[in-house]
Amino acid sequence: FDEGYENGYSGKILDTLKEKQVHAIFFVTYDFASQNPALIKRMIAEGHVVGNHTYRHLTMDEVTRAAATEEITVLHRYMEKNYQYKMTYFRFPKGEFSEDTLALAQELGYKSIFWSFAYAALQKVTESTHPGAIFLLHAVSPTNAEILGQAIDSIRSQGYTFTTAL
Repeated sequence: FDEGYENGYSGKILDTLKEKQVHAIFFVTYDFASQNPALIKRMIAEGHVVGNHTYRHLTMDEVTRAAATEEITVLHRYMEKNYQYKMTYFRFPKGEFSEDTLALAQELGYKSIFWSFAYAALQKVTESTHPGAIFLLHAVSPTNAEILGQAIDSIRSQGYTFTTAL
């Protein structure tokens, strides 16, 4: 789940994940992390992974190396200081990167995570599942929150399992 800002659905998503006993990765921005401490603490306490989605959600193929470094490290330091949590997964805003920013993320100790598809209709999600699929869902989407439980059940019925180990 990408978490740029809170739109009132993250709690419902966490409830569904808990009910279905599924862990997820939540890629958060600095604004989300600083404005929603209860949600961040809940994600961590319930065994979810919190990933870095940058400080200001800038387009990472258009920034200088110094700005890209700041985008990654400001949030990283904030999470360590305020939540005693070290992030290791990184998602580029909008999936946009350059060779330099891709290398930078790796140099800073991150594994960059992309996605198989980012379409959130229940039928598309359940019909497009394949081994190793990575779904890009947005926690600000009422649709993503509404279909999550059904999607988990359908994907499991196809014989798949869920993991946050990438």
